[in-house]
Amino acid sequence: MNDDRIATVGELIAALTDYDPATPVRIATESAAFMDHTIGHVVCSPGDPDSGCVLLNDAPVVRIGAGEAYCCLPDSAANALGWS
Repeated sequence: MNDDRIATVGELIAALTDYDPATPVRIATESAAFMDHTIGHVVCSPGDPDSGCVLLNDAPVVRIGAGEAYCCLPDSAANALGWS
């Protein structure tokens, strides 16, 4: 498993700077079948005051929603993500 976690908007932006802005982007999910999803909405909302979350419950958090399932994730992408 890849230990390079992205925890902030700044880290996400930095991780994307090496790629052409016109490159398609997907969210890959590891479940019963590895899948690619389009990106849905991007929102910023406070944490959940009813959860035992590590983040401060009232701290704003940017959330990236998974959109529609796009296709099965190629083996090469699963390998690059450390899932195989």
